[in-house]
Amino acid sequence: MELRHLRYFVAVADELHFGRAAELLGISQPPLSQQIQALEEELGARLFERTNRRVALTEAGRLFLDEARQVLAQVDKATDIARRAQRGELGELQVGFTVSAPFIATVPRSIFNFRQRFPAVHLALQEMSSREQTEALMDRKLQVGLIRPITMSDALVSIELFREPLVAVMRADHPLALQTHESIAIKQLAEEPFVYFPRTYGTGLYDQLISLSQQAGFSPRIVQEARETTIIIGLVAAGLGVSVLPATYRRMHIEGVVYRTLVDEGATSALWLIHRRDERSSLARAFIELLTQGAGIMKSS
Repeated sequence: MELRHLRYFVAVADELHFGRAAELLGISQPPLSQQIQALEEELGARLFERTNRRVALTEAGRLFLDEARQVLAQVDKATDIARRAQRGELGELQVGFTVSAPFIATVPRSIFNFRQRFPAVHLALQEMSSREQTEALMDRKLQVGLIRPITMSDALVSIELFREPLVAVMRADHPLALQTHESIAIKQLAEEPFVYFPRTYGTGLYDQLISLSQQAGFSPRIVQEARETTIIIGLVAAGLGVSVLPATYRRMHIEGVVYRTLVDEGATSALWLIHRRDERSSLARAFIELLTQGAGIMKSS
C-alpha cells in the first residue's frame, strides 16, 4: 500500500464518482479503477459498492475513510514540519550572551523580532562569560554567542555588532568625580584600588584593563573581585575602589556612583556576535541576519 492509494481512495469517496475523481487527480479513469481494486485486494475488503448508476461506500469503506484521512493529514503535517524546519521556522536555537548584551538596544530588539518572526522556535538564552561561550560553541552546545572581544579559535567567526567607550566607575564623592571634566585618562587611576572580574572568569575586559594600564605605565591594584557587574558597581558605591566598564552600564543607575569616559587610545569595547565557521543551521543564519541587520551592518559570507 502506498500513499497514492489512500489519496485515490479518498478522492473517489469524496466524489462517489470514478470519472470526476480521476479528473481531480489528473489521471484517466481506468488506472484509477485498477488502483482501487488493488487496494481492496490488499485489504481483503470491499470499499465501494459499484453499479452502473451509482458508487457508494461500504461499511468497511466508511470506517477506512476516517483512518485514511488521518494518515494523510499526519503525512501533510510531517511534510510541513520538515519544510518549516529547513526554512528555519521550527526547532530550538541555543544562544549565549554576556551580561551586558541586553543593555545594548539592538540586541533585545533583534531577539523580539526573531520571536515575532519565528514563534514556533524555542530560543534558549544562556548568560555566560565570553570564554564560556567560545568553549560551548566549540563543544556545539551553543550555536550563536554574544561576547566581549577575546582571543578565540580560528574555527569561530566574529562579527562586530557594536562599539562603545570604556568608562571609569567611581563614587560620586571621589575627587575625580568632583571635577568638571566628563572624561579622564586611565593613568589618573594609577594609585586607586580596583574592583574587577577575576582573571579566570573569562571576560575580555580583564585583559583590556591590564593592557590599557600597562600602556599608561602602571599595573592595576585589584583589591576585590566579583563575577557579576552589578556587584562590582555596588562595591564601588560602597567605597571599595574604582572600576572600568563599557559605557553601556551607565544605564544602571546606582545611587552614589558616577561614570567618566576614558580618553585613552583603544579605550573602547566591542560586542561581537560569534558562531562556528561551519554553522549551517537555518535558525542560526536567520538569527545572525536579524542581529546584523539590527546593528546596521552586512554580514560577511
